[in-house]
Amino acid sequence: MLSLAIAYLSAGLGAGLAVIGAALGIGRLAAAAMEGSARQPSASGDIRTSMIVAAALIEGVTLFALVVCIILATKA
Repeated sequence: MLSLAIAYLSAGLGAGLAVIGAALGIGRLAAAAMEGSARQPSASGDIRTSMIVAAALIEGVTLFALVVCIILATKA
C-alpha cells in the first residue's frame, strides 16, 4: 500500500514538473517571438511559423513526459 502511494505521489510530482517546465518554455518562446516581431515587423510571418513549430515540439515532449509518469504510476 505504501509503495502504491509513493508511486502516485511521484507520478503527480513528475507530471507537475513537466507541465511547469513546458509552461516556462512556451512563455519564453512567445516572449522572444513577440520581441523579434516588434524589432523586425517584416519577418513576423517567419517568426510566427518557427514559434508554432517550436511550441509543438515542446508540447510533444511534455505529453511524452506525462505519459511516462502515468505508466510508471500504474506499474506499481
